[in-house]
Amino acid sequence: MSLPFIKLDRVTIEYPVYSADSRSLKRSLLNLSSAGRLGLGVDQRVVVRALNDISLDLTHGDRVGLIGVNGAGKTSLLRALAGVYEPIQGSIEINGRVISLFNLTLGMDAEATGYENILIRGLILGLTQGQISAKRREIMDFTELGAFLDMPLRTYSSGMMLRLAFAISTSIVPDILLLDEWIGVGDAGFLRKAEERARALVSEVGILVVASHQIPLLEHVCNRIVWLDGGTVRDDGPTKQVLADYSRFSAG
Repeated sequence: MSLPFIKLDRVTIEYPVYSADSRSLKRSLLNLSSAGRLGLGVDQRVVVRALNDISLDLTHGDRVGLIGVNGAGKTSLLRALAGVYEPIQGSIEINGRVISLFNLTLGMDAEATGYENILIRGLILGLTQGQISAKRREIMDFTELGAFLDMPLRTYSSGMMLRLAFAISTSIVPDILLLDEWIGVGDAGFLRKAEERARALVSEVGILVVASHQIPLLEHVCNRIVWLDGGTVRDDGPTKQVLADYSRFSAG
């Protein structure tokens, strides 16, 4: 089996601001824009350029941290890698199974039981029914939900739903793992379990891409940092070097 990789070649992503239709609002937005983040699309609609001409090569063993101020493009890049956003220019080539942990409950059915949602979510993640059956006991035990697994999801608290979704999504070791901030699921006791499971998962995946403002976490987990600024790559290099430059910039 070939090793996982991610290749972005001059990727640009933008999306329209549908509420900005009046001429005066367009003019105001454009006057306030910085770093080319806001502009007019081909149909004269105001658009946000979330990523601008980004090229990156990620290979097996990369543990990549995405840093930058809010709005720098971190989440947009993650969603592009997850296939949520399509580039308007450039190309994204990915080899390997991708799992993102920022849409844990995608496809889950509020009227279905916890057990049924293990099957639903597992199928969405690309598992066969046989593979889901083999993982079912381990998922059940990890959730600590007990008899609630026989009940519809609509009876769960948000924390219980996230427990179930997290247990299902992390039962698979993907080739490429995408994280938007670190895991935060459940109460203190369950959170410790979730963090241990997430760290074990990170150690096994081929490529990790995580966006975070937690510098100590990035120092511990990542071997490479991509600093995004206004939808472009400002720096890309070894963790210690880029974080030091970013800290000096933030302090100044």
